[in-house]
Amino acid sequence: MLGIDVGTTSLKSAIFDLDGKMCGVASEEYNLLVTEPNRVELGAETYWGCCVKAIRQLLSGTHVDPAMIRGIAVSSQGETLIPVDKDGVPCRRAIVWLDNRSGEEARSISEHFGVDGVYGITGQPEVIPTWPATKILWMRGEEPDLFKRTHRFMLVEDYITYKLTDQFATEPSVMSSSLLLNIRQLKWWPEMLNFLGISEDNLPQLKGSGEEVGATSEKACRETGLNRNTVVCTGAMDQAAACVGAGNIRSEIISENTGGALAVCATTDRPVFDKARRIPCHVHAAHGLYLPIPWCVTAGMALRWFRDKFCSEEMEAAKRAGIDPYDVITVEAERVKPGSDGLIMLPHLAGAGCPEFNPNARGVFFGFGLGHTKAHFIRAVLESVAYMLRRNIEILEQLGIGAKQIRSMGGGAKSGLWNQIKSDCLGKPLVTLACGEAASLGVAINAAVGLGFFPSLEEACDRMVHIHQQYHPDREKERIYSDGYRRYLKLYEALYAHDLF
Repeated sequence: MLGIDVGTTSLKSAIFDLDGKMCGVASEEYNLLVTEPNRVELGAETYWGCCVKAIRQLLSGTHVDPAMIRGIAVSSQGETLIPVDKDGVPCRRAIVWLDNRSGEEARSISEHFGVDGVYGITGQPEVIPTWPATKILWMRGEEPDLFKRTHRFMLVEDYITYKLTDQFATEPSVMSSSLLLNIRQLKWWPEMLNFLGISEDNLPQLKGSGEEVGATSEKACRETGLNRNTVVCTGAMDQAAACVGAGNIRSEIISENTGGALAVCATTDRPVFDKARRIPCHVHAAHGLYLPIPWCVTAGMALRWFRDKFCSEEMEAAKRAGIDPYDVITVEAERVKPGSDGLIMLPHLAGAGCPEFNPNARGVFFGFGLGHTKAHFIRAVLESVAYMLRRNIEILEQLGIGAKQIRSMGGGAKSGLWNQIKSDCLGKPLVTLACGEAASLGVAINAAVGLGFFPSLEEACDRMVHIHQQYHPDREKERIYSDGYRRYLKLYEALYAHDLF
């Protein structure tokens, strides 16, 4: 199985056998185009060009016979909009999910449907310019000729699937945050389409995740080196795909992905709506299941910021030793006692996400004195993300979604210290996974099930998902972190609850 994961700034392709072993991975990077404030774009063909390069590099590097690749599926970022004409040619550059040009259109949708009305249909608690519906409405008003020429409005996953098959297809998980989908019924939301001035014919065909789309086209085979007998299936939104790749397809498991941002995914058998509108709800890549997904803007990004601004000596030492700079700075943090001797950080360097949704919040270090060192600050960053994770898991628990185990993914999962801090702070067992490419593995698993190699997703995950390491909470450290967590909450409350800033 070949899994393709299209991220915000890079694309990865990976081949897996039916035991979940990764035979190889290849990646290509691209630079986003910030054309003016609030506008972020990328030529749609760039995604496909990088996909072609990554697949060719992968086939060359692994020496896997293309005829042995039986299925392909695509995981991608959500929300990035790609309008194409009848021939599948992009009408304009992709409008990337980070783009905020459609603020006025977001307000218009919010006023027409009401925020509660939108939440009850789509699972999205706020109407913001990120969502594709707002950008479609922007195109209608600001680029009317291109709007009229557009045959299909697609997202990145759909576009790569089209380039592989010449078929217009999508699935519910990637469309969950488009504002176009009724997540209860798994059907397009007709009232929203009418408001935008489009019809179902202007969208890809809606299929289930892991459902067969078609054989790889002759043109795609010529470009990539793939085989005509390889079948392409629908994929999933990256976070939903990563849940499958982590085996998070049952209740009482929560997966967390500490990359630049933090995403927390809980599997439920029904859509979950929070009366306080703090938690978005998405469709899972596993059929019949849903994903409440609290997310936070800066997590690993806070550690990277600290590394880049204050750890030049450590970065130089790591370069000389040929090791990861993060390994050097976390070794320093390990020398500091849990709780960082009273030093607390709020990691909101670009605003707070769930559950506060405060774009005006900013990062804070609080409680340091003459005895604190750089190592204390590093550990405080690690602990702050653990507190942020606990905050969101407690919100899920308030909604009746419990967890007996946390499955950790992303760059943060490479740090044994960080994993142990999270386990101690949460008071729950935490595991990491053998495969570091959970999203690619997830869509590969879905395709394997869709093509009949496994009778169920559960059996596929049991065979293809493997645990790497397990961490168990230390009860004494758990007590220390409970005290630190209370101080973390009080600090945020004191600074931001009354809009003093």
